[in-house]
Amino acid sequence: MAFLFVNSIISWFLKKRKHQIDLFIKYPNEVQEELLQDLLKIARNTEIGKQYNFRNITSYEDFSNSVPIQKYESIEATIERCRKGEQNIFWPSNIKWFAKSSGTTNSKSKFIPVSDEAIEYCHINVGKDMLSIFFNNNPEADLFSGKSLRLGGSSAIYEDNNSYSGDLSAIIIENLPFWADISSTPKQEIALMDEWEAKMDAIIEETIHEDITSLAGVPSWMLVLLNKVLERTGKTNILEVWPNLQVYFHGGVNFTPYQDQYKKIIPSSTFKYYETYNASEGFFALQDQNNSDELLLMLDYGIFYEFIPMDQYQGENSKAISIKNVKLNTNYALVISTNSGLWRYLIGDTIKFTSLQPYRIKITGRTKHFINVFGEELIIENTEAALQIACNKSGAEITEYTVAPIFMKGTDNGAHEWMIEFKTAPTDLHKFSNYLDKALQNINSDYEAKRYKDMTLAFPTIHTAKKGLFYDWLKSQKKMGGQHKIPRLSNNRRLLEELLEKN
Repeated sequence: MAFLFVNSIISWFLKKRKHQIDLFIKYPNEVQEELLQDLLKIARNTEIGKQYNFRNITSYEDFSNSVPIQKYESIEATIERCRKGEQNIFWPSNIKWFAKSSGTTNSKSKFIPVSDEAIEYCHINVGKDMLSIFFNNNPEADLFSGKSLRLGGSSAIYEDNNSYSGDLSAIIIENLPFWADISSTPKQEIALMDEWEAKMDAIIEETIHEDITSLAGVPSWMLVLLNKVLERTGKTNILEVWPNLQVYFHGGVNFTPYQDQYKKIIPSSTFKYYETYNASEGFFALQDQNNSDELLLMLDYGIFYEFIPMDQYQGENSKAISIKNVKLNTNYALVISTNSGLWRYLIGDTIKFTSLQPYRIKITGRTKHFINVFGEELIIENTEAALQIACNKSGAEITEYTVAPIFMKGTDNGAHEWMIEFKTAPTDLHKFSNYLDKALQNINSDYEAKRYKDMTLAFPTIHTAKKGLFYDWLKSQKKMGGQHKIPRLSNNRRLLEELLEKN
């Protein structure tokens, strides 16, 4: 009965939602401009709305000239007031939910406001849209004959003065509509367990006898879970455990380093991978085509987008542009204004546009997570692509990695120092290093220039990490679970020195 009911909902929604998606694809600038005006109108009587005179803002130019670009640190005190019970500060409806994000560069927690409107029109809608797009592209799919295995964050919801904080995934689970909850596993009390390793064991016990047809979660942690499933069951691949598995919806980290490992444990030419782009601040983009690495920017989730060209990036003093002025293959820092009351908020992610009709993007990294000590301007997109080339040439497989600079000392040149945990190590680490270095030079002309005759950058130093090194580091930092990631690139040596000491 539940199966027939859910499928009737999906069938109805597919037709309705596809029309709405087609609408913002056809009229992207108009949809975004109208959305901005709606946000300003709704929030004009809030404290922030009065401060920046939202009532008299009639254009994007007015908005960009009146409201400053801000990082979390600039609005932290305002958010704390809301957490302590004050309302109508930056959004008119009461905000009781706060997505707790520890970030990746320090242990200090951020508390991102999540309004009821954002939950309904962004975070819940995206689940429907993932299914809508997937079924539209794969009409033969039969996901609701079984269940979706969801792997969220590790934190339960905590109450403090009538406000509630936790991982965004936990907040979403708390607010799931019943039709989504009955089609998912594990049950809510397990999904919200706080202790990560006990949670993994409980998920396995509950799901190994279920008919799992789809997976959803962060690739690094999902891979840990799936390998534990194989250990527990003694099977050689996941399809022996769940033969009707059809798709994996993933996001949170770049999938490239994990792709080959997934293909080995899910050996099917028809199995689909669908990427999503979400953060504590909102859900931004979805893969809308089979076998693609481009993501459709979702323009009607209550989020107004702006973009700062990274070659002109000056943090909060940057000049942003609207979507109608973006160009292809240019690295942009993402700025958002949302229906949770974030106004011109610099989230720290960088993206580039791969298509302008419709607007499709790729995630390129973080504004903080790059290496530019020597003018090499190395970003995560570069390292991920180069590692894939090096792995293909050497037969290696990578679990985790991080990179830091070796600073110049006296007459010694600088260099990059890598810590890489291999699932399958290369037979010749020096050859692997050479493949990696050459690939980086081909991908990044600034890196190539600095490597010319070792004049600025010497040949990279690569360390092989012992098994579980990165996992143990996350555990020691109390950063276990879906939202937590290893910082890939850094302009300082703090993380690398900690790992070298433990290796």
